[in-house]
Amino acid sequence: MSKHAWMPVSPCGDGCVDHSTASVGRVRTAWRVVAASAVVLSGLLVVLGVLCVRGRARSALLRRWFRALLGAFGVRLRVLGPVFQDNPGRGVLVVSNHVSWLDELAIDAVQPIRMVAKRDIRDWPVLGPLITAARTVYLDRERLSLLPGTVAELAAALRDGAAVGIHAEGTTWCGLASGRYRPALFQAALDAGVPVRPVVLRYSQGSATSTTPAFVGSDTLVDSLRRVLRSRGLVVEVHVLDEVAPGRAETRRELAALVQQEAERVAYAPVEVPSPRRHATRVA
Repeated sequence: MSKHAWMPVSPCGDGCVDHSTASVGRVRTAWRVVAASAVVLSGLLVVLGVLCVRGRARSALLRRWFRALLGAFGVRLRVLGPVFQDNPGRGVLVVSNHVSWLDELAIDAVQPIRMVAKRDIRDWPVLGPLITAARTVYLDRERLSLLPGTVAELAAALRDGAAVGIHAEGTTWCGLASGRYRPALFQAALDAGVPVRPVVLRYSQGSATSTTPAFVGSDTLVDSLRRVLRSRGLVVEVHVLDEVAPGRAETRRELAALVQQEAERVAYAPVEVPSPRRHATRVA
């Protein structure tokens, strides 16, 4: 059981992961390992680069690096919908579901934003400094007393015009199911008077939803990495939905429920094969 409301537990476990999906051979897997290692190591230069540049140049540098890393892992990126922040001078709370460690890579590959992440991500080799360089806000879920301070920090960033992202379920799910959106961090959007942008992350192989990249149960990061590196035709879809404007909900619980309702309209729809004539779809 969870220790408190911000430590939800997902029922998804090892049995949720489909190990029978299409995979590539050993040579292709080995090549991906080499390519991903090269991109990760180049991240050391990217860390230095983001310290030297600001604004759009910094965002473009990070976005290209995250897209290159997804490609090195053999993952294609499909973006459906508008950008996260259509008005750079106005803050927006970006709310997404949570399936995998790939989620942050996919989000930052679309638009680098300030993410709220669990504290231990900060210590990941190379990725940790890069995610930190994107001004990630780290949350210690074992210390609920720190939550009001985190909400205040997010609200201040939103008032300053930042795009801030959260995984509202508070833990990972397999992708075939999802959890209830936890309302605590939605308070930041209410306090700052900014809109909320629902985002749905979906992983697919062919015409079926894929649980290959799920990071659930007794999985280690290495286990999930191996599955992704071996997968064939893995696509991450980033569905960017219409903003939920300020004033549509009076409380954080109402706002969380409204955003989840909007997200669920897309989350369980059939997987579509991309068409080159669909202008709302950007493939990377």
